[in-house]
Amino acid sequence: MADLVTLDIGGTNARFALASVAADGSVQLGEVVTLHTGAFPSLEAAWGEFASRQSGALPRAAAIAFAGPVFGGAARLTNSSWEIRTDELAKALELDKATLINDFAAVAHAANALPPEDFLHLAGPDIGLPREGTISLIGPGTGLGVAHFHRIAGTCHVQATEGGHIGFAPVDDLDDRILARLRHRHDRVSLERVVSGPGIAEIYAVLSERDAGQPPALDADSIWRLGIAGQDAIASAAVDHFCLLLGRAAGDIALAQGAAGVVIAGGTGLSLGERLRGPAFGEGFRAKGRYEAMMAGIPVKLLRHPQPGLLGAAAVLVAEHWP
Repeated sequence: MADLVTLDIGGTNARFALASVAADGSVQLGEVVTLHTGAFPSLEAAWGEFASRQSGALPRAAAIAFAGPVFGGAARLTNSSWEIRTDELAKALELDKATLINDFAAVAHAANALPPEDFLHLAGPDIGLPREGTISLIGPGTGLGVAHFHRIAGTCHVQATEGGHIGFAPVDDLDDRILARLRHRHDRVSLERVVSGPGIAEIYAVLSERDAGQPPALDADSIWRLGIAGQDAIASAAVDHFCLLLGRAAGDIALAQGAAGVVIAGGTGLSLGERLRGPAFGEGFRAKGRYEAMMAGIPVKLLRHPQPGLLGAAAVLVAEHWP
């Protein structure tokens, strides 16, 4: 019998799953139901759809990972109109226990707890994540998630951030062109305008105009599909440059947070998989001038667990409310 409902709410997808809690506090996820966030006016409406697909009554406990800053039990999606207040939601859904956490904080909780086999080595020394010090997380999806967790004396402190909204910093001529293109539409160009799932379209558009002398012919989904498969030369070049930009961004975050290890997560990162083990990502991560040797000594991993947000949110609820 399930003990709780765990949710991972993003700007594109709202994922739900029932979860069971073992005697040792470990969490076992059930089947994941993925709904399109834009198809529902609110979380309560999406919850109703999830409930209608279950055979019995839902548990009266909910763990919610939410893609936006969380303050005082309230949050609004960064890339959607959904808003939530934990107390109001608990009353509306008749919940006895409810926890609301930033989605990338939830991923950080999962990354801290998952075993080595859930990580793919990307760059730096091929060793496990250090058991002491700060681990930075960066994850491209609909937006760009950034968080970190600090391990000390067997404990772990997770810190959510909005690091995806720092400014995009061009390094080469192609980056300059990308920034110029985006400045026509945005007064300020944040990192997630480029290093995110939708951001691939900006890279592809600049490459199409610069190298082929033609306007872009593909949407973001097609660019990812054809580029990762190597079936379109410009799309493939866009994916390579995206990997380079993700490496640069991850390196910048690691420098800012004093990281002893780095984890790449998020749906886009997971879809890139082995592509991130190519030269572009690692080159971008290490290229920090006088600190190149230091960067080369930081292990960088790809989190391969398919639902770290659901798992991490559930783990937080268990830590707060279970004996």
